[in-house]
Amino acid sequence: MRCRPPLACNAGGCTFAEDPGIGAPAARILWHEALDPGTLSVTVTPASGSDPDAVDLDRLAPWLTVVEGRDAREHAVLSDGWRRIRVDVEAGTLREGGTVILAYRLRGLCSTESRLLPLRRLVTLCRGGCFAATLFPPDRRMPRWIEFLRVADARASGASYQDIAAVLFGEARTRRDWHAPGRSLHSQVRRLVAGASAMSAGGYRDLLRRRGAGQRSNGCDIRRPED
Repeated sequence: MRCRPPLACNAGGCTFAEDPGIGAPAARILWHEALDPGTLSVTVTPASGSDPDAVDLDRLAPWLTVVEGRDAREHAVLSDGWRRIRVDVEAGTLREGGTVILAYRLRGLCSTESRLLPLRRLVTLCRGGCFAATLFPPDRRMPRWIEFLRVADARASGASYQDIAAVLFGEARTRRDWHAPGRSLHSQVRRLVAGASAMSAGGYRDLLRRRGAGQRSNGCDIRRPED
């Protein structure tokens, strides 16, 4: 288990802002629950090891990172570097380890719906000791988001649109199509730059909301990730 010092501020929507020099698989980003609709709220109470409902926190320790908020509440993430489960502690503590009972706070139709899959993920992790790949389906928009990141980095480094095209689509195609009638390649890069700029300006905050939304159900305004 990794414990972090109390938070000084919320940076860009993070409950805890990780060191930007740390590689993505090792980083532990804790998004604020307002941005991450799948965050589970729990109360933690000590339990005996014989209780069938008990969770062994020592078993979860390799994946668990806990930070303390300005309100003295604990915020946690369970992650193997590629998959994650966010937890906010309403009462009790995860820091002391041992065997505990987790009571989950679910309220209302819409907010509960977005937490059902994260809850299944947590139960599976506690029972099986692994992040079940079937419960973490790949997001089809991920390649596009990665392109936005690459383009944002390139623009920050001073790269031109044509430089970006050469890296993303190859120098041969860029030489052939950059000044072709219609300038479709130029337009494609321009759209990527616009998307990267929107992400950098705060659009990244909507990604978790979209991924946690699922589909429209029971009258809730819930969108599919591809909408």
